[in-house]
Formats: sequence, C-alpha cells, structure tokens
Amino acid sequence: MNVIKSRFVYHLMAIITVAIWGTTFVSTKILIQHGLSPSDIFFYRFTLAYLCMWCISYKKLFANRIKDELLLLLAGLCGGTIYFITENTALGITLASNVSLIVCTSPVLTTLLSYLFRRKEPFTRHLVYGSIMALIGVGLVVFNGSFILKINPLGDILSLTAALMWAFYCLILKQLDNHYSIVFITRKVFFYGVLTILPMFLFRPLNWDNVLMMQPIVFGNLLFLGFVASMLCFIAWNACVKELGAVKSTNYIYIVPLVTLLTSAVIINEKITWIALTGCFLILCGVYLAERKTNPTFEAKS
Repeated sequence: MNVIKSRFVYHLMAIITVAIWGTTFVSTKILIQHGLSPSDIFFYRFTLAYLCMWCISYKKLFANRIKDELLLLLAGLCGGTIYFITENTALGITLASNVSLIVCTSPVLTTLLSYLFRRKEPFTRHLVYGSIMALIGVGLVVFNGSFILKINPLGDILSLTAALMWAFYCLILKQLDNHYSIVFITRKVFFYGVLTILPMFLFRPLNWDNVLMMQPIVFGNLLFLGFVASMLCFIAWNACVKELGAVKSTNYIYIVPLVTLLTSAVIINEKITWIALTGCFLILCGVYLAERKTNPTFEAKS
C-alpha cells in the first residue's frame, strides 16, 4: 500500500509539473513583448534557478567520474540550452500550433529511443495505443478547429529538434539517477545550461537593462520562470523520471497543450471549440491508457 501511495505521489507530481510548464508560454510571451530575446529569457531563468539550487546543494562540486560529468554536460545542453532556444526560436518563425504539435512528439520519441538504446523499459500495447491516442488529442487541441497547416521547414525542424532533445534529456537522467541525488543532478543541469548558452551572446549581446529588469511584470515573470518553472519543476520532474521511468514520465507532456488551451481561454479569451474538447478527452484517455499496468506485449530484454 505504501508503494502504491508513493507512486501515486510521483504521478501527481508529474501532472502538476507539466501543468505549470503549460502556463509558462504566457510568461515567456510577456517577456518577449518587453524586449527580451529567447536566449535572454533562458539565461536569466536558468541563472536564477542555479543560484537557488546552490543554496541547498553546494557541498559536492563534481561527479564521481569524468563520464558522468560529461553526461551532466549533455543533460544541460539537451534539456536546457538546445531545447529552449530551438523551441522559442521556432515560435518566432512558424505557427505556434506547429511548434506545440511537433514538440509534443517527445513522449513518442522517448519511448522509441528508450527501446532502441536502453531496452530496459516495458514497451506495452497500452503504452503504444495510449501514446497514439494522446498524440491525436494533442493535434485536435493545438489546431482547435483551424485545420490550416502552414509548413515552415526551418521552424518545423527546430521544433522537432526540441522534442528530440527533451527525449534525450530524459534518457540521460536515467543513466545518472541511481548514482547521484536529484538536487545535485538538477543543479549541474542548470550550471551547464548557463555555461553552454554563453557563446550565443557573442552574436547577440545579453540584454542587461536595469530599468527593464526592475519592472514588476518583468521581474515577476522571470522569478516565476526561474524559481517555480525551472528550479522546483526540474527537481520534481527529475524525481519523477527516477521513480516512474523516462517513458511514463514523458507521457504526461501530452497534458501541456490541454493546460495551454485552458489558460489561453481564461487569460486571452481564446475560443474553445468542440474539436478542442474532444482532443482534451483523448489526451486524458490516452495518458490513462498508457499508464495502465499490464504485462508487456513486447518486453525488452534486460
């Protein structure tokens, strides 16, 4: 019974985490409207998150092995710099619906990569069917009744890159979580995320406007992105991946468009159609189906 309760807590934690991530587009959009670039926003949110993490995790500086340190570097690069920059840049050159739909393929990519490279996580019929059902639901939610797909090759490639990077990030976590604490891994991810974004400022200098930064709306949104959406959510997410596995945890990413749909309706008065509501239903059913415990149909060999 305690094990069941414990796993329920992690499932709930995953839902809350992706729900928060589903609202971050509002904060990012506000900050961009105030003159900050995607790289500026990423640098400030990850720097703030790193400083907060340093307050609770400062004794251990490096991993036990060079290989693990390199994996932490890759985690910061994949789940931090490349993911956020490609996703936010894509939003500037293609439709948001395209970006949302393509990025939400990360659970499918995680499932495939996990099976191909690790061959340890169960690959069940319910997982496959649930993922497909949720992905169809994502498509309905994203388009929300507007089935006009405008292809922008560069924007769509960047979106797919973001989805692929998040899948790799989750798999990298599984290589490290048995050897290091969640807070240590999370702190190192933030550190390497900040470190690997610095070369970009050689081409576009960091926006360091003190007057702008002290505006309540800017400071407040950066605080939300850095402390809540980055520090707290990354700790929670990394813990979920450790407990539930990369595949099951990443399946909750499908809920992000659902949250985005609801927050858009409340904050910016976007219309919700019956097609979008059908998509919400499919997402919830798909996630439930994917999370059901059954004997694997194609169980990977350990």
